[in-house]
Amino acid sequence: MEKKDDEAFLPKPAIQKSAPNHSLGLISAVVTFYFLISLSVVFLNKFIMSNSDFPYALFVTWYQLLVALVLLLIWSHLGKKNALFSIIPPFEFKKHVAMKVAPLTFVYVMMLALNNLCLKYVEVTFYQVARSLSINFSVAFTYFILGKKTSTPALLACVIVFLGFAIGSYGEINFSWAGIFYGVGSSAFVALYGIYVQKTLAAVDNNQWKLLHYNTTLAIIFLFPLVLFSGELSEISAYSMDVITQPNFWFLMTLTGVTGFGINIAMFLQVKYTSALTNTICGTAKACVQTILAAAIFRNPVSSLNFLGIVLALFGSGYYGWVRYKERMSK
Repeated sequence: MEKKDDEAFLPKPAIQKSAPNHSLGLISAVVTFYFLISLSVVFLNKFIMSNSDFPYALFVTWYQLLVALVLLLIWSHLGKKNALFSIIPPFEFKKHVAMKVAPLTFVYVMMLALNNLCLKYVEVTFYQVARSLSINFSVAFTYFILGKKTSTPALLACVIVFLGFAIGSYGEINFSWAGIFYGVGSSAFVALYGIYVQKTLAAVDNNQWKLLHYNTTLAIIFLFPLVLFSGELSEISAYSMDVITQPNFWFLMTLTGVTGFGINIAMFLQVKYTSALTNTICGTAKACVQTILAAAIFRNPVSSLNFLGIVLALFGSGYYGWVRYKERMSK
């Protein structure tokens, strides 16, 4: 269940002004943990929906949210007795607060569901390109919704990302209109989530973990009707009974839910123990590693145009992150 990590359940905490004074070993461990968890989310989801005769992205998303809620309940309970787990406050769910969070949860559900649907239809090598337009949507929504203009260097980064998206799509060998549609849709909702989450945080005392309580609980409620009306439950009972009766399948599904929850812990640790520059570099480096590993593991065919599109999208995204970092540091 970008980096503002699109796979993550939480928005990024505020960027730090200066690098914390922590040992190189600790920083390396935190960054490595982030890489392992973040990559695991993508590859495990792709494996479930492409190699296990279980192409039901909405049900997979719903189950992962259920796992995340269970982990939240366990973690928050342990936090009452052990300081190690105290980063997550005791679980709460108040009706009047839930009503304020509900609009954001709708965006959250669409973001997660379309993300997994995109992953279902596209190769992992193309996955980053298909979802790269979140930067462009973020700039557009910031202007039309918040009335804020974007700097020329950031706009240049958007142009590079769009060129990468267009060239990569044209050169994609296993092209899928459904994958492009879901990828663009996911990008739009990622951008919307990034804008509206700051307004909603006030309803939960500006506590991002409390927001996770409400988002996860409400998302389970909101997503279930989609699973039901999409026909996935009927198809599962008709065609996939042999899959869901295998313990290994549920182990893999649960593991994916655990890693989806774990990305929130990884992001929290990375922001706490590393610098803003490290976060920016890690997001870009992780996307590059993800693409290279995908080509090696899944052996996806990559055309020259597809490769050029991937490079441009990754470069544009990295350049955008660098520009934003420099702009934040100058304030």
